[in-house]
Amino acid sequence: MEIPQHLAVIGSGASAIYLLKHILDHLQLLKGRLARISIIEKSSIIGVGMPYSPLNTDHYHMANISSEELPELETSFVQWLEEQSPDFLESVGIRDVSIDKSEIYSRLALGAYLHSQYLNIVSKLRQAGIEIYEFLECEVNDIIESNAEKTFSLLTTSGTIEGPNRLIVATGHRWTDADHPSSGYYASPWPIRKILPAEGQFYNFAIGTIGASLSAFDVVSSLAHRHGTFTQKGKELLFTPHQGAENFKITMYASNAMLPHLQFAQVNPMRKIYRHIDRECMHALVGQDGFLKLDDFYERVCRPVLNAAFKKDRLYELVEKLEDPGFGLNSFIETMSAEHAYSNAFEGMRSEMKEAEQSVQNEQPIHWKEVMDDLFYTLNFHCELLSAEDHLRLRSVVMPFLLNVIAAMPLASANAILALYDAGVLNMIPGKVTVSQAEDIQNKTNISIDHDGQKTIATYQMFIDCTGQKPLELNDYPFPSLVQHGLIRKARARFLDPAEAANIDDAKKPLLLKQGLEVSLYIGGIDIDAAYRVIGQDGIPHPRIYDIAFPHTPGLRPYSYGLQACSAASEIVVRAWVEQINTGITQYQKIEPGKGIYEKI
Repeated sequence: MEIPQHLAVIGSGASAIYLLKHILDHLQLLKGRLARISIIEKSSIIGVGMPYSPLNTDHYHMANISSEELPELETSFVQWLEEQSPDFLESVGIRDVSIDKSEIYSRLALGAYLHSQYLNIVSKLRQAGIEIYEFLECEVNDIIESNAEKTFSLLTTSGTIEGPNRLIVATGHRWTDADHPSSGYYASPWPIRKILPAEGQFYNFAIGTIGASLSAFDVVSSLAHRHGTFTQKGKELLFTPHQGAENFKITMYASNAMLPHLQFAQVNPMRKIYRHIDRECMHALVGQDGFLKLDDFYERVCRPVLNAAFKKDRLYELVEKLEDPGFGLNSFIETMSAEHAYSNAFEGMRSEMKEAEQSVQNEQPIHWKEVMDDLFYTLNFHCELLSAEDHLRLRSVVMPFLLNVIAAMPLASANAILALYDAGVLNMIPGKVTVSQAEDIQNKTNISIDHDGQKTIATYQMFIDCTGQKPLELNDYPFPSLVQHGLIRKARARFLDPAEAANIDDAKKPLLLKQGLEVSLYIGGIDIDAAYRVIGQDGIPHPRIYDIAFPHTPGLRPYSYGLQACSAASEIVVRAWVEQINTGITQYQKIEPGKGIYEKI
């Protein structure tokens, strides 16, 4: 059996850190087979990751995850914070508070923690005799495979790295659309410094954003703190604009005009792929046609778990609905969406604040939200088993609801949002936005808003796209030779009913992929197997290339948000490698969906 000796990890953010941690956990088996790890990082800071790096984020940004929700590293986040000096804690926004596992701290604090854990893990790997080579400010522009030697050449901005015979792509976030700073348009808010005013200056005008997600609130927070002051008056938080910034305002555009739900207490803060169903039962749901059906997953897994959760939450009307066999997945989503739909999203957030505060302060779980997160986290790691029809339904019906419910905005952030709304600084307009960038006009970005067929036009001196990371198109895959040589292909799903491909609406026809007589649906990103091996044009997984970068794999792993998913994906890769060593399965055997290595993880 071929044993890889030189592993190259492209990227050094959270996914790479957890990957190294899982290698360390299996070192007894791997150290005789792994001589060298090369870690290539395009940033000047290694072992942090884009969302937590001081080069990208701001000291006003909250991490949106508590210590008890962080997958285990060498030291817990709370323990590490307790060991830090008061000066350091103040530098990352932690002052006059006790360190607590359920508290949410700044993104900069979490970044410093991740960096410390990276250094610790790398040190232990070196002590075990594994050579670690780090390449900073070194971007990989292409990858060339030598079939004869079964090795790779990594073409980088600093030269060529020769000899790796196993690759793991963990590059993280990547925005491919261009900014137009002269017209005030930004395709993403990152790094945040690019949208901030110069010291002592203000944007004394209206600013627009697409999206009302957590990224949008990062923008709101960074700009608001530079244009005014937050003060506490009793239980109320107030915002007062600085003199000269009286006309500073932010308008968020969101198609559904909804704000994220708020932070809540949980029974089990750590997600598990197999909490409510084991892997054997999950795969037993696959029908004779080879598909896991979304309705079967809802009926046989979700319904009983949600029923028990609603009973714990004393939501007996919903218990009664779930006991009705006709109350299917779509009905459930419609009902729960209606429960949390408000004519004014800010007033809706205010009304939900009491429940959220009670949940967090009294450690009173909201069970149904927690199990929803658990259930679809489970489904996320089996989406290669869904049909094209169910992938369309998952994205159009289920995901918008899930992302709103599970966003879990920290209460401190929500209070700031309400203070800005009350001060007349922040508002929201429903509708789908299209940005016109036909020409660069100084300080002028035109947008069109379509709300229920009613179209309007608006112009902004600054307009920021905060819709988050978009799926990477194949043409934008960062290593073009892998695409050109057929080692990478678009992610796809077969149709349960081939006639559906012919009947698909015109807007989705460009998503159809034809290979011989088979027609599939392009579902976003690149194709991977259950162990995150990339799949080539021949439909066969590559035995030595893995891709765990979420922007590359959102089609087959659409619910892979946050550090828990980073850890789970990297653990699957390492355990697949370990299983291969233990069982003698060759790297060239194809892992069928629901079978082989992944089934044993």
